[in-house]
Amino acid sequence: MPRRSDNLCQRFGQAVRERRLELGLTQDELAHESGLNRSYITDVERGARNLSLLNVARLVHALDMTISEFFSSYRLEGME
Repeated sequence: MPRRSDNLCQRFGQAVRERRLELGLTQDELAHESGLNRSYITDVERGARNLSLLNVARLVHALDMTISEFFSSYRLEGME
């Protein structure tokens, strides 16, 4: 049975990917802008990473959004 956190990581990763594509960024470009490794970005988008709050902030900032804008725009259902 999948853990609830796994599903949340997948939904977060999908939202990151969607926003990255909206901005026309490659994974390499997002990695550079966020200060994270490209393979880390790949894992995030696949839902294979449970991010720290610091890395969430780095990614969201690199996606040109505030944390509150990101979470309200990409309503990650079931986060409660």
